[in-house]
Amino acid sequence: MHNRFMARAIEIAIENVRLGRGGPFGALVVKDDKVIAEGANSVTATNDPTAHAEIVVIRKACAALTTFELHGCDIFSSCEPCPMCLGAIYWTRPQHVYFGSTAADAAQAGFDDSLIYTEILQPHGKRKINMVQIMGREALEPFRVWKNQPGKLSY
Repeated sequence: MHNRFMARAIEIAIENVRLGRGGPFGALVVKDDKVIAEGANSVTATNDPTAHAEIVVIRKACAALTTFELHGCDIFSSCEPCPMCLGAIYWTRPQHVYFGSTAADAAQAGFDDSLIYTEILQPHGKRKINMVQIMGREALEPFRVWKNQPGKLSY
């Protein structure tokens, strides 16, 4: 069963390239052996740098299931998720993630995420994109309001 879902993710990736819609990445969300959502990379088609296949499919699956978490779901991705997608995957809490090719394979095709992994470990001021904290004390207020908000939906 898992091979069938991975084969479909790979097929979506190939179709996406052949149709000129975006990069060579496809993904599915599956629950109880049923496909909930399919998605492909649409970064260039939508001018949205966050429109990676995993992000697209997570958005579709959450909308279909009317939830912000994917408990009991599996994600099948044609390639190992990048740092952004990995973050989104952890936020949605699926049961499993299955991937085909590796980040090293993607790098050889021109999709290299190694800079991001390196940058995360750097102090803010030493990153290639300089990050400067300002108004840190004032920016704590939204957290204080959140902590005191009755009836909030934690996530």
